[in-house]
Amino acid sequence: MAEAIRKPTRGRVRGERLETRVTAEQKKLIERAAALQGRTVTDFVLTSVQDAARRAIEEHSQLALSLRDSEAFVDALLNPKPVNDRLRETVRRYRQRAGV
Repeated sequence: MAEAIRKPTRGRVRGERLETRVTAEQKKLIERAAALQGRTVTDFVLTSVQDAARRAIEEHSQLALSLRDSEAFVDALLNPKPVNDRLRETVRRYRQRAGV
């Protein structure tokens, strides 16, 4: 049986498009930075945007607490306060609104 011959693809297959408007100054700055790194403007912009997106996601997924706050958090986990009527009512309202 003959196997299909696959052409090696260069780079990534790009099916989506992003567009933006920039000032002349911004464009010159981006072009200069790309040239200094020996990259195309597209490659420079994509890499920069991806790096910024990863950093934003990373920062959003981490929780940094001060020593005092982390001690309070651990104490709340180890010594939880008893459930009171206010908390029960809050949970009831949440479940009602969320349909849970």
